[in-house]
Amino acid sequence: MVNWPFFFHKPINRRSAPLQWPLASTYQAISSASVDLIWKKVVDLADVSWHPLIVRTNVPYGLVAKPGLIYQAVCRLWPLRMQIFVERVNPGELLSVRILAIPGVEERVTYRMESTLCGTRISYSVMLRGWLAPLLWSLTRVYAARVANQLAEAAEEEGAQPASSLHWPHRRRPKDTCFDF
Repeated sequence: MVNWPFFFHKPINRRSAPLQWPLASTYQAISSASVDLIWKKVVDLADVSWHPLIVRTNVPYGLVAKPGLIYQAVCRLWPLRMQIFVERVNPGELLSVRILAIPGVEERVTYRMESTLCGTRISYSVMLRGWLAPLLWSLTRVYAARVANQLAEAAEEEGAQPASSLHWPHRRRPKDTCFDF
């Protein structure tokens, strides 16, 4: 009897171990804006102007994230529609969504906000699964690293605006003139 090398003796069962590459990373930022202000920015699904990966969504203005909500978004990198499913919402703390952009890749994104002594900590966690995950990760990693920082900057800018301009962001307040009584 011939002794074969060890790798010939073990049968390969491809069904028990599918080819998946889970990739995960967490990015954090500290903001001087309040948790409530940052939370309003995150759950306002119609206003994604601060997001480096999403151009627009099909959500009407005023609709906030609720578990079970499914909506579409368009990516900034290439004209691709993504299906986004809101999985979990803990008001003021956590928002978890699942993104299905292309077959072969599933992305789970989690936003966490918590108040600390230094300000509000924003955590943006990304996990990619699927056989195309390494390719997608290599294309989007740079943009994913900026999400938490841009969310913090957008919330700080909104907090710095006067209260009268928060209601109508596209309409400017008229300048005071000498004829105003």
